Amino acid sequence: MREIDVKEIGDAVYRLAEEAAFELPEDFLAREREMLAAEESEVGRGVLQQLIENAELSRKERLPLCQDCGLAVLFIEIGQEVRFVGGDFTEAINDAVRRAYKDFYLRKSVYANPYKRDQNTGDNTPAIIHPEMVPGDRVRIRFLAKGGGSENMSTVRMMKPADGIEGVKKFVVDWVTQAGGNPCPPVVVGLGIGGNFEHSAYLAKKALLRPVNEHNPDPEIAALEDELLELVNRTGVGPGGLGGTQTAVAVKVEVRPCHIASFPVAINIECNAARHKEVVI
Repeated sequence: MREIDVKEIGDAVYRLAEEAAFELPEDFLAREREMLAAEESEVGRGVLQQLIENAELSRKERLPLCQDCGLAVLFIEIGQEVRFVGGDFTEAINDAVRRAYKDFYLRKSVYANPYKRDQNTGDNTPAIIHPEMVPGDRVRIRFLAKGGGSENMSTVRMMKPADGIEGVKKFVVDWVTQAGGNPCPPVVVGLGIGGNFEHSAYLAKKALLRPVNEHNPDPEIAALEDELLELVNRTGVGPGGLGGTQTAVAVKVEVRPCHIASFPVAINIECNAARHKEVVI
């Protein structure tokens, strides 16, 4: 059994929060440069150029990629041979988020009560934490700073089993078209198919954490990712929602078995400030 002090977990989350706020992942930035070369719209090219320059300045000057510094979402894989010591695991994470959003002057965007909306928690806590037990004695922490604009353009639909994969394709294309410029494209589309109501949404969000150039290991699902990316980029939404051929950076699909009477499909959209980082302890 390996013991890990929760302070080490908190210190890791603190560093990830800083890096995510200021450093657009290299794979995402490289893909935006490819899109700049491929974009057919002059306006679209101008938007992409500005986004690339913004990302470079953010990294250099240590300034937030976007004024919406996101809600802290963590996917944590915990080895079965790990035992946490030294305090409360969840509080260590929230304390790290609290310190990071204060120390790096990141906007605090959490209302204590979602319907009263009369008091900000003042420190961007509580974080959303998704723990998962896995074999081994390591802890993998993936930190996602999820902006409100793109999150608002996400949805779950309990489709009919008869809708099939063609229904899924239409759902995705129609939804991205309807969303337009609201989620700040170019976007990453996370698609969760199967499970149940809440698990499909979990799958869709987790899909956003995959590297831009990484396909689903299942060849059939990988082909679906490529097809959906092509279909989404045909919508004409374009960078910034101002028209063009480069609406999405990638489409990531996760599939799980589901009940015979159900066909849950979730779409979680990530904006051009795709802030996520990870570490293994």
